[in-house]
Amino acid sequence: MFQILRDSNSSRFQVSEFILMGFPGIHSWQHWLSLPLALLYVLALIANILIVSVIYQEASLHQPMYHFLGILAIVDIGLATTIMPKILAIFWFNAKAISFNECFVQMYVIHVFVTMESGIFVCMALDRYVAICRPLRYSSIVTESFVIKATVFMAVRNCVAPMSVPILAAQRNYCSRNQINHCFCTNLGVTSLACDDRKINSINQLLLAWTLMGSDLGLIMVSYALILRSVLRLNSAEAASKALSTCTSHLILIFFFYTVIIVMSITHSAKMSVPVIPVLLNVLHNVVPPALNPMLYALKNKELKQGLYKVLRLDVKGG
Repeated sequence: MFQILRDSNSSRFQVSEFILMGFPGIHSWQHWLSLPLALLYVLALIANILIVSVIYQEASLHQPMYHFLGILAIVDIGLATTIMPKILAIFWFNAKAISFNECFVQMYVIHVFVTMESGIFVCMALDRYVAICRPLRYSSIVTESFVIKATVFMAVRNCVAPMSVPILAAQRNYCSRNQINHCFCTNLGVTSLACDDRKINSINQLLLAWTLMGSDLGLIMVSYALILRSVLRLNSAEAASKALSTCTSHLILIFFFYTVIIVMSITHSAKMSVPVIPVLLNVLHNVVPPALNPMLYALKNKELKQGLYKVLRLDVKGG
């Protein structure tokens, strides 16, 4: 699709490729960051593959909450893999060049996975709301059909809506500059190189963020406000504590996920004197949650922890 757009507007592309420069201001020693980033990436892959394997193999975990967690793990693998191999190639092999099509595809896929992660957080929040506030109706509301429909809806929404980002970026006139001060192709990083007006790209990015991420965050906040109200009405402190404990790991992940997005937006708007900070935050936002999510759930969830131990023990016996 992006090749067709480029061919039909070939006169608008006067540079042959983009160059990903990495972290601005620290190019001379940025390769030292490759080790911790590589470790985070490997950790994210191993942890999420384990989570998916445990949920698939353990019949006791074939429940809606764990299905959503498994989908989140798959999304996390995709998100980290979209950016980390290229970043490591830049640091280790100086492979900074990226074609127009590869850049626009990477831009699109990143948007898909980030918004998909946000959407799965909404599904998990609704699951917890029904489990805590409507426990007697949980099995009739949150069914396997509900999980499938919610997942398909989120997948379609988050595949269709972000298409406008790379399509609009491909319409800009890149006539002279081609060095992107980033580790991967972001909408603002790429379109800032354009020789023509990119106002429509910025407006579209803002509308997309408010429409998708903003509505997701709003639904999550409403769900947890209702959960908190329901928990405060419980007469037993032990029951209230048990109810909230099922939400702890989810709330930690949501807090980190959306806080970093907000901080990134502020730092980009403020045009900080240390430009490496928003870029570093952007990279970490795409690799830390994939590494953090499975560990938090494994540590906080007794059933998942038992399933993980059982699978690992079986693997040891099998070897």
